[in-house]
Amino acid sequence: MNEVQLSLYSLLIQHFFETDKIEHVKKGTLLFQEKEPVQKIYIILNGTISLGRVHEKGKEFVIKILHNEELLLEYQLFKHSPKYYFFAKSLTDCDVLAISRQEFEDLALKDPMLLTSITSWLSTGYLKAHMKCQDLIMNGKKGGLYSILIRLCHSFGIKNKEGILIDIPITHQELANLTFGTREVIQRILKDLREREVIDYSNQKITVKNLAYLKRAVDCQNCPVDICGLN
Repeated sequence: MNEVQLSLYSLLIQHFFETDKIEHVKKGTLLFQEKEPVQKIYIILNGTISLGRVHEKGKEFVIKILHNEELLLEYQLFKHSPKYYFFAKSLTDCDVLAISRQEFEDLALKDPMLLTSITSWLSTGYLKAHMKCQDLIMNGKKGGLYSILIRLCHSFGIKNKEGILIDIPITHQELANLTFGTREVIQRILKDLREREVIDYSNQKITVKNLAYLKRAVDCQNCPVDICGLN
């Protein structure tokens, strides 16, 4: 996690942490859905949550995956009667700190340090979103998946003797949702990568054995890790 996120997380915990605000969320729970009125913002204390949108035909598109010490702030700040633009669904059991939107916004307006931290965090998120869109548009389905794997390494990677373990369970369908592709296409691409010994896939966890291969394929510009992430 980058320095700005740590600072923002610490500031919010300092102001809002109370045990009665902690909610225990089971895997597969929707915290909120698109177009619902915003009542709360959430800080993920532990666990993994996906954010995305649902196409009119029912297909999910996952925008990002958040894991531990992350903030769910998926609406227009300081807007009268805002609504969520995305859904948030838990991929694992989670503990989240639920904060009143009004209480959060009131404090942000009164606390220059918190407002500055929020602004920096939002601007980093803005750059991440643009870079992800560029990768998906310019590189097609295969390159889009390669880009997602690179980002997963940066956000959730743990180095081991085999390469980089992406330390969250992720299914073929969830990878398809991240690229707005189909499960069948993702399966074919992953099979090809396994045969080339670029990745290993076991127990729903991916180990990237040859990150350089993926980077060459998408003409990776080696952006800073805080920009090239899936969070």
